Amino acid sequence: MNQVLISAISGLVVGALFGLLKLPIPAPPNLAGVMGVAGIYLGFVIVKALT
Repeated sequence: MNQVLISAISGLVVGALFGLLKLPIPAPPNLAGVMGVAGIYLGFVIVKALT
């Protein structure tokens, strides 16, 4: 859980930095893109658990 919290805080800091510097976000800019990344991760985890 600690690793998840550190990752979330790091992501917020990096996102804020990109916003302040007016740079394009280094991630999918909409919910569909984020869900696509989450789907890739979940698919990997499921296959890894089954094998």
